[in-house]
Amino acid sequence: MGADLTQEERDYLKKMLPGFPEPKDDEFVHIPPTMEDLEASDLNPKLKEVIKRGRDLFVNTQQLRGKNVFNNMNCSSCHMAEGRRPFAGPVWPAIVTLPDFRGKNGHVNNFEERIVGCFSFSMNGKSPEYGSDDMVAIAAYHQWLAKGVPMYPGVKIYGRGFPKMQDPQEKPTIARGKDKYIKNCSVCHGEDGQGVVQGDHVVFPALWGDNSYNWGSGIVRNFTLATFIRYNMPFGHGGSVSEQDAWDIAQFVNSQERPQDPRYTGDVKETQEKFFKTFHKHTQYANELDGKVLGNHSNTGSKPFLKPELLRPRTFTPSKE
Repeated sequence: MGADLTQEERDYLKKMLPGFPEPKDDEFVHIPPTMEDLEASDLNPKLKEVIKRGRDLFVNTQQLRGKNVFNNMNCSSCHMAEGRRPFAGPVWPAIVTLPDFRGKNGHVNNFEERIVGCFSFSMNGKSPEYGSDDMVAIAAYHQWLAKGVPMYPGVKIYGRGFPKMQDPQEKPTIARGKDKYIKNCSVCHGEDGQGVVQGDHVVFPALWGDNSYNWGSGIVRNFTLATFIRYNMPFGHGGSVSEQDAWDIAQFVNSQERPQDPRYTGDVKETQEKFFKTFHKHTQYANELDGKVLGNHSNTGSKPFLKPELLRPRTFTPSKE
């Protein structure tokens, strides 16, 4: 809990998160172990290899480009600092809070299914198969980061996810957002939003277009992207953009076209309505902009399919037959 932190741990968090909210006494705080800690541990050397493989896949997911990844994203593009940073989608909470019900797909998800969602939407691709070597490695890395954390902590986790900010004081506008984007974001992501790629290395990911996240990705929700921007952007200067500016930039970025939602039914309005309450009420999908309806296309980017097979419903309700 926050009250149990040592002064050294508090100083560490302040250094990592200057100007950010400090942990409250009733919040669970966890500082994930590092890869140096892994090397110094007494874990089996073979297990260390698997964990290191998982970390490698996490920070360089582009090595799966054309097989599982079909855009310019890495896991670490959204889950920053190797998935360890609070307020930047730290990944260790997933391993200790799943299985759990997830509103986005309306059923109980385990950890591997959560990874399926990340690859299907954020990576605009398809995940490694359940139980495959790569899936085991990814899970092992997450579990290493959660070392010492109890299952289902039962209290609020400090810095989990991308915490929702207060509603903006002014209604966000695309025009203001474009101006703020050019001033704060274009130096890394480009005025065209396509980021920077050097050879096979993605330096800064694309924020829209075929090489970015698709219309079903969590960050296409304006409140998620706004919070991510507020706490983490510009890179290395998180907290320097005001809340209002973050809302405006999110409004602009998420009004740009991108690959189709893998759950697309063939009709954009029907898809919006089907997933409105659980997801699209927070996105600009199917909204009209400059005479065009956002998402009204069948473009899947560079991937040769719409919906990966592993992205499917499930139920644990006993059959009445």
